[in-house]
Amino acid sequence: MAADNAQVTAVRKLRLNWNRNERLGILNGWLVFLGDGFLSVSVVVAGFAARLGAPNAVIGLLPAIAQGGWMLPQLLVAARVRALPYKLPVYRSAALVRMLTYLAMVVITATLAGSPALCLTLFVLAMLLNALASGISGLPFLEVVSKIVPPKRRAWFFATRNLYGGLLAFGAGLAVRWILASGLSFPLNYALIFLLGTVAYTVGYGIFGRVTEPADPPLPPARLREEIRAIPETLTDRHFRAFLTVRLLLAAASMGDPFYAVYALRDLQYPAATLGAFVMALTGAAPLSNIVWQRVAERKGSRRIIRYASFFAGLAPLLALAVGALHLPAGVYLLVFILSSVALQGFNLGHTNHLLNLAPPEARSRYIGTLNTLVGAALFAPVFGGLLADAAGYRAVFVLSAVLFAAAWWQCGKLRRDA
Repeated sequence: MAADNAQVTAVRKLRLNWNRNERLGILNGWLVFLGDGFLSVSVVVAGFAARLGAPNAVIGLLPAIAQGGWMLPQLLVAARVRALPYKLPVYRSAALVRMLTYLAMVVITATLAGSPALCLTLFVLAMLLNALASGISGLPFLEVVSKIVPPKRRAWFFATRNLYGGLLAFGAGLAVRWILASGLSFPLNYALIFLLGTVAYTVGYGIFGRVTEPADPPLPPARLREEIRAIPETLTDRHFRAFLTVRLLLAAASMGDPFYAVYALRDLQYPAATLGAFVMALTGAAPLSNIVWQRVAERKGSRRIIRYASFFAGLAPLLALAVGALHLPAGVYLLVFILSSVALQGFNLGHTNHLLNLAPPEARSRYIGTLNTLVGAALFAPVFGGLLADAAGYRAVFVLSAVLFAAAWWQCGKLRRDA
């Protein structure tokens, strides 16, 4: 027990002395969280699409693009990036594309909402380009973080990003609620929200671009064909296979996420300004839950984080079902987003740590690229969720989502315990 306490104390001392690179990485996270509050795909963007009259399949496509589009290009990126001594130039180029596409979303929203079909089409295309650019920047980002943040500090690095970033995102939720309840007419209210998110993202990307990246040792250039051929070899790692299975189940279970807000607007008849309260619930729970997840990371490791987070995530669709079936007060429905937020913070911390600790340094890019590409395909499950919602209603989506979260929780028992 004394040895455990000494280890925890040592870890806490480490986190108090961030170097320049770590501080820039943390500031980047805070601003990205702020941007996420304004451009929450499952709440704000889904609410915007619902206001335009989008069918459920299109609403389900939005988070599928945002998450699946982020992951799908990464095997290709892994082949290109692995041999580069410096990864930041790739990150900076992709960040520029992301900034331009966010600006395009603002302009499309402000000028084309009078033609809903055209507005939705161009908005979705801009989201797709943004997600692909995000996928290109994601692997270099993780590579750089793995070089500038030692393994023992990574849990606190990401937890600090998430903790204070969550407070900023809560402020974004307050702003969203105020803007949607103000006299500013549609679509200018949403255009203003998206513009504020764009500013936060742009500054955040610029800050991370100022990191001083250490050079990697020279490696032979890789080809995409070689990376694809290496997938079976990567899958021979049983710990990687177990983690991949968990991620695939969680990706499929996420099919219900974009419909919590839409269900509230369309079936429960909540007003549009409630979207701001949903964002506040999502983001307000994040700082407090991060404090708990930090303790779990220190004492139990990433495996326990992922398992506990799967449990909380599975409660969210069950509670959404209960509110609708039992006609519970609107305030109870906020717990759906609180549970989702608690789970999301756990996943953000647990997934990244588990993968970085699991992957051998010489094969890190391949592990990251393989995992994200395979999981990226499963993240299009919300499209199926939208089709299911159109055919059988939102409740059927929530039931299936809860079952898949339960399966992921069970599979977590097979994860490597020391990763």
